[in-house]
Amino acid sequence: MMKKNIKKLFQIKLILTFLIFSLVVNAQVHPDFTLVKSIPTSPVKNQYQTGTCWCFATISFLETEAIRMGKPVFDLSEMYIVKHAYNDKAVKYIRYHGKANFGEGGQAHDVLNVIRKYGVVPEDVYTGLKNGNTVHNHAEMENMLEGMLKGLASSQALVSPSSWLPVFNSAVENYLGPEPSEFKFQGKNYDALNFSKNVVGINPDDYVELTSYKTYPYNQKVDLEIPDNWSHDLYYNIPINDLMSVIDNALNNGYSVAWDGDVSEEDFNHGAGTAVLSLKETDGIILNGIEDMRQNTFNDYTTTDDHLMQLTGLAKDKDGALFYLTKNSWGENSNQFGGYLYMSKWYVQLKSIAILVHKDAIPKELKKKLGI
Repeated sequence: MMKKNIKKLFQIKLILTFLIFSLVVNAQVHPDFTLVKSIPTSPVKNQYQTGTCWCFATISFLETEAIRMGKPVFDLSEMYIVKHAYNDKAVKYIRYHGKANFGEGGQAHDVLNVIRKYGVVPEDVYTGLKNGNTVHNHAEMENMLEGMLKGLASSQALVSPSSWLPVFNSAVENYLGPEPSEFKFQGKNYDALNFSKNVVGINPDDYVELTSYKTYPYNQKVDLEIPDNWSHDLYYNIPINDLMSVIDNALNNGYSVAWDGDVSEEDFNHGAGTAVLSLKETDGIILNGIEDMRQNTFNDYTTTDDHLMQLTGLAKDKDGALFYLTKNSWGENSNQFGGYLYMSKWYVQLKSIAILVHKDAIPKELKKKLGI
């Protein structure tokens, strides 16, 4: 009996492995590239009409982490995270007298901060969709919430969160719906924190963010000065060659990377499934040096914090040039490659704002240098 059960479990595991591998490979075929490394991940999702790429990319990253740790393929709720992030962002905005950033945008650490405090739930437990809606559109909600907070911040009276925050939360829930205090998963009762810790198994303290700009001291934690870093979380600032080595080391060792960067270049073409740099820009990197060009484009807003995606593999073009397989959150039907694209090494070098990785994905010498 025991042998039969073991055999059955093994067969189930093989089937699941095949399904995961199929999800990863079949959606990414591009005639101009050969995959060198592809990390098993969850299906591509669609953020639709929302500025929540930070959440979709990082949730996808964490779903991928769960697979790496031998867990099943989870479908985790992005809108549960968004709901709680709005709460914390609103408190910060009022405390800064309306001088802090408030909007749909965010960073990868926002997801981890929410999970640390509030946990996470499956998508079917909290979809963030109401009134028969089947896709996300946060335009009206965003205008409503921002209007409320601007009015509060401009008032001369001392504002206590105990009076306004429940009203604010009610407005959020009017659009996204109330969250459950408990839910069932595979026949057992969980709350969000318990589910996050004991089922998904994600420890937010296992992950770090890294950036690379000359304006900050290297190999130290810095407050990355971008609007969407509204919580003023700290990033390890390292030379760009080290940042690229972290990305390569992670992918080669089975870890994916949550990537934050600029997608405003003309040669960022999601429809075509590619993101490259023009000859003029690559010449500039060669002549001026990548670190100088990165700093200059950061200073003059040529490189801005536009979009978060997930790096899930390595590929080479017909000339042997390195590209990064990139999972976007614009839906499987957003291009003919299942919602994936290939970003060139040049593009990633110049246009990366920051990355999020597991601490163990960092090369040992660099990890020691950073004191991680």
